[in-house]
Amino acid sequence: MRTEERALPPGTVVVVTGASSGIGRAAARAFAERGARLVVTARSTDALNEVARECTAAHERAEAVAVPADVTDPAATARVARAALDRYGRIDVWVNAAGVGVLARLDQVSPDDVRRLWEVNVLGVFHGVRAALPAMRLRGRGVIVNLSSLLGGAVVAPYQGPYAASKAALITLDEVLRQELALSGDHGVAVCTVLPTGVDTPFFQHAANRTGRRVRSLPAVATPERVAAAVVRAAVRPRRRVVVGPGARLLPVARALAPGPVRRVIRRRTEKTYFGGPGTAPDTSGILHDPSGDTAAVSGGRHARLRTAGRRAVTLAAGVGVAAGVLRVRSRRPFRPLS
Repeated sequence: MRTEERALPPGTVVVVTGASSGIGRAAARAFAERGARLVVTARSTDALNEVARECTAAHERAEAVAVPADVTDPAATARVARAALDRYGRIDVWVNAAGVGVLARLDQVSPDDVRRLWEVNVLGVFHGVRAALPAMRLRGRGVIVNLSSLLGGAVVAPYQGPYAASKAALITLDEVLRQELALSGDHGVAVCTVLPTGVDTPFFQHAANRTGRRVRSLPAVATPERVAAAVVRAAVRPRRRVVVGPGARLLPVARALAPGPVRRVIRRRTEKTYFGGPGTAPDTSGILHDPSGDTAAVSGGRHARLRTAGRRAVTLAAGVGVAAGVLRVRSRRPFRPLS
């Protein structure tokens, strides 16, 4: 555990949206394990109550209250902020983790699906920011953490156009917000954009699938807990952008150096490897319009921990092999005494 992860002051007041599942749920747990006091919100009431119980049990000083709300409703989001202020008297950190996905070709996805996705992924963050800012400005400090994605421009893949565009919008929204906070003199309020690579959450089970194709095993992914730890670090030591996950730093560099080949590789692998053939999956709405309910979970079951261990083992083996090769080469060199 890194030092900055342990540095979260016990009693820090944190609001987490999208807390019933995936990264939001993992982030709520991570803050609770460090003694935070939380307000967790999502649409799934039963799952949200379970998260609140998990958080309360995670640390002797942790507290958590569940406030069901749909982030697309500005009045409901404002009630979440009010619940935090009424119970704890302040808001130190606001994490916008609520998000939905749609898998579809741009010429086939319905305007209703795109509208709903943007209402959750972009307007939901906008409503969260507007709910959190007055309390933070009043105290002169606070941290807003918004969950974007490397798909928001650093990497582009087919069939995820509306989702990727919504995440790119968050990057721009955060940049504008930082500028405006600087102009208004609110230098104590920080805005952090977290950009994960693929994460082992129920995202693909929860996404609306309009492709008619089954989503196959995806590439190596990060655990939700790894992203949650990055969110905590961003809250403790705010930075403009935080990338996290396998290849998070390499992929944008590779795309900048060789955009054409990277685009081709991603396009072909997505088409040939990560999606099944036509007619292999039914048309589904996922949680686009309905709460996750019984399907709410932290992990998506893609065994990210095992993949991470495997990558580390391969890296270690490769390092040992290289070291052994270097030693063999050196051992074969003739001995030359010093003159």
